[in-house]
Amino acid sequence: MYDLRSFTPTICQMMGVPSPKFGLASPISELLHSRTPISKALIYCPDAFGYHALQRFPNMHERLRRASTHEVALSSMIPPKTPVCFATLFTGGSTEEHGIKKYERPVLTCDTLFDAFVRAGKKVAIVAVAGSSVDTIFKNRNIDYFSKTYDSLVTVQTLELLQQNKHDVIVAYHQEYDDLLHHTEPFSPLAVKALQNHLETWEQFLPAAQQAWKNNYLLAFTPDHGAHMDPSTNRGDHNQDCPEDMQLRHFFCRC
Repeated sequence: MYDLRSFTPTICQMMGVPSPKFGLASPISELLHSRTPISKALIYCPDAFGYHALQRFPNMHERLRRASTHEVALSSMIPPKTPVCFATLFTGGSTEEHGIKKYERPVLTCDTLFDAFVRAGKKVAIVAVAGSSVDTIFKNRNIDYFSKTYDSLVTVQTLELLQQNKHDVIVAYHQEYDDLLHHTEPFSPLAVKALQNHLETWEQFLPAAQQAWKNNYLLAFTPDHGAHMDPSTNRGDHNQDCPEDMQLRHFFCRC
């Protein structure tokens, strides 16, 4: 099975860009069927949207399948914490290589996917909730940062960037589900509504990208980890090597 390390070498091969230093894992072979590099990519990162949620709600799984050309099973990283996982997703490196081994949010100084894109002349934007891991750990690079108050404004900004069509790669990060599972439980009514909101956002991005980019682009749905119910607190959490936390599905639409 693949894990989060495979994303960076995969998208680098798809865009014809040399991988960053740690991007040495096996790429996702089923996405590499075309010899023509893609020219644009939108990477949507809904925090904590694990496979466990798709197993619980098959209709959500089916919606993602219908909107995708590829579904890929992969595992998270240990520990399944947000900065650990997104550091791996966007460097291709292990925790030992990129250096984030627990819940901490230093600015990464190692080579990242974003550095590789900049070297290749790609224009990159990160749109994320202000102060989140994705907003924080990839700072100090020659890319455009859009730090927003919360998910809905991330969505609006991402749609605006698509319409403007000035960037080659856009990363959009949402955190509502992760926030609510910690305050309630993974499948409380509020948390389930947050999952639905993430799906609706994804379904907004699909036609917007089609209108802006027409063809030869990639849409990627790339959550970082899942979550489980902690009986000691009666709330959700993600910190263990268990299927609920570790099992993921990523979805790709290559157009």
